[in-house]
Order: sequence, then C-alpha cells, then structure tokens
Amino acid sequence: MDGPELSRQELTILKDMEQDLCADRLLDRRLRTLRRGIRPWTSTGNRGRRRSVLCTWLLGAACAILLGSAVATSSPPLIWAFAVVWVLTLIRLIRLAIGWCRTHDIGM
Repeated sequence: MDGPELSRQELTILKDMEQDLCADRLLDRRLRTLRRGIRPWTSTGNRGRRRSVLCTWLLGAACAILLGSAVATSSPPLIWAFAVVWVLTLIRLIRLAIGWCRTHDIGM
C-alpha cells in the first residue's frame, strides 16, 4: 500500500463491519453470485412458472369466449363476466412479465 496504514481501532471496526455483513445470508449470497435485479435470490420453480403460464392461457381463452358471447348477445351478465376475467388475465400477465424481468437480467 502506498497510503497510510489503518490503525488497530480502524482495523477492528472494519472487521466488525465485515462480520455483520457476512451474517446477512441473503446479502452474502447476492454478493457471491453477483447477480443484479430486484431480488435475485428468489426464484419460482419451473413447475410453478408452467402452471402460471397455463393459468394465464386458460384465462385468455375464457376471456375470448366471453367476449364473443357478450358481443353476440349483448347480455349484461356476460359483459360483466368478460370484464372480470379480462382484469384477472391482465393481472396474471403483469405477474408473468415481472417474473420474466427478474430472471432475465434487464436491470439498468
């Protein structure tokens, strides 16, 4: 080192800080893996993702069927059912997009 060395008190403080940081498991794992993102230590399993995608596809199909039926009959219950299923489908799509963004390193 070219600069002045740390005093014993500063070394002790630095060592205590390192121990405190290493005690945090999630932070330690994140620093070791060097992955960026909101919460890189969380991961939905492949099985959970498949189920979520399947659920979203089924909601989308139900949404399309209800839309066609609501347009053909102009029935208020069908229109409201379509509105509810459409909102649920959008929520599922947003959750899938957030999950995809977490697994694919698109952070800035």
